[in-house]
Amino acid sequence: MNLSDSGLSVKDIPKGPMDTNGKRLKKIVSILVKHEITKGLTPEKLRLIIEDLGPTFIKIGQIMSMRRDIFPNDYCIELEKLRSQVTPMPFDEFIRIIEEEYQCPVDDVFSNINQDPLGSASIAQVHAADLSDGAKVVIKVQRPGIYKVMAQDVVLLNRATGILNIASGIGDVVDFKMIVDEMWSTAQQEMDFLFEAKNAQLFNELNAEIKYIGCPKIYNQYTTSKVLVMEDIVGIAIDETRTLQDAGYDLEEIGVKLAENYVKQIIDDGFFHADPHPGNIFIRNGQIVWIDLGMMGRLSKREMGLLRRSVKAVATRDVESLEGAILSLGVHKGRRINHSLLYEAIDRMLDVYGTEELSNINMGRFLEEILRIAAENHIGMPRGISMLSRGMITIEGVIAKISPDANFVRIMANHMAGQQITNFDLNNFMESNRQKILTSGEKAISVPGQVSDFLSLTNKGQLKVNLEILGSDEPLAEIDQMVNKIVICIILAALLMSSSFIATTNMTPQFMGIPALGALGYFTAIILSLALMISIHRKKRKR
Repeated sequence: MNLSDSGLSVKDIPKGPMDTNGKRLKKIVSILVKHEITKGLTPEKLRLIIEDLGPTFIKIGQIMSMRRDIFPNDYCIELEKLRSQVTPMPFDEFIRIIEEEYQCPVDDVFSNINQDPLGSASIAQVHAADLSDGAKVVIKVQRPGIYKVMAQDVVLLNRATGILNIASGIGDVVDFKMIVDEMWSTAQQEMDFLFEAKNAQLFNELNAEIKYIGCPKIYNQYTTSKVLVMEDIVGIAIDETRTLQDAGYDLEEIGVKLAENYVKQIIDDGFFHADPHPGNIFIRNGQIVWIDLGMMGRLSKREMGLLRRSVKAVATRDVESLEGAILSLGVHKGRRINHSLLYEAIDRMLDVYGTEELSNINMGRFLEEILRIAAENHIGMPRGISMLSRGMITIEGVIAKISPDANFVRIMANHMAGQQITNFDLNNFMESNRQKILTSGEKAISVPGQVSDFLSLTNKGQLKVNLEILGSDEPLAEIDQMVNKIVICIILAALLMSSSFIATTNMTPQFMGIPALGALGYFTAIILSLALMISIHRKKRKR
């Protein structure tokens, strides 16, 4: 049996002659016309449009729904409803893809395949099956042509969003290119099942010594880039609390162990499940089994260290330390950072969280707040931190449901301190004067080095004194934003007018009776209008 493990890569994305991309663009325009996009865009209408546009836009919508720091809250809530289940592909098609990958009849590998799908998502479909040796498995098969469709959409989206870079500053409101790139990177990983197989192998290795943690066995000999065969996990979903209790499980123990393992994934491994919703966590034979390892977050050792520093800064209410961690984690977006405004934003945030005990802090929301502050100060955070924020919000919700007394933040702080939970006194940790002395001591140690650097630079004539007049940037920033909006409106008007002129010509290729270039102009104008709307909404929310 000759198994193919070759999949398309980024270099294989079609660059798009208009006759190929034009068909897709025609479909996109027809969907926008169907939903009367010119009459306004409500949250519900946006969700319905995205669902009709297909998997590429559904993925983008799912990313948008998790970015309340950028998009209006009512839109985020509505986009959370985007369906994950789609119309199943025919069973014959499912079998055809397997045989095409294996280059042999399915009967040579499987003794039985259940015709009713366990799940049918935008990228893949899953069926239960039995191997020839009787082993119970599930088969995950990629939908035909999905890579090509998504690649064409990415090309069109990149062409449309490119116009946004003309208007300086719009990327600080909504970085559409970043969203498209993040979606495409995630989708490529999800469409390469060999990548998911490697994730499962690494997850097993990192958790090999933890007896209460597991993940499905991957049958590598039957796995290709488009077909994944893995162990069928017959267990109890972690949110089925009554069934777990009837089976004799201690919910408190499950909650604590789940939290401990997720903290380990973040703090020790830097390799964590990025989508830990209840459907991806099962209890089987005394084990917590993580499934669907296609979307895993990664943190470098440096990022893990800075994350620990951030948690410590919250515990000690150290504004400077948290500001340093944010600046070290992030990437500056070109504009000069106003450190006084950044400091004030962090100080206000710690004022809010400082009124609560550390154990009551929702770490997922806290990370989301850091992302918001970073975005407002033109600091781009790494993808791993964004994924971690979403993952922590989800896992804290799961833990709160099954075991309200299992405190995620207490377990994280205890893990970082290297102490046992039973010996950890949170109040003493927060109120201890020795902690303040230690923090002051750490800062004092760096003073001689800073003085030495200062003197060295002075001797070499390399020292520059930077003076900032506080408050001088705000009026200029207001004028800058006003000019940006005027420029965007001019570009928007030019796009609509030029597209209308083109629509009156016989320029080819055409579809729906208008030139393709004119349709692309209309599509770009819609995206530009959406960006401007979000910008205005965000400005009002700040006020």
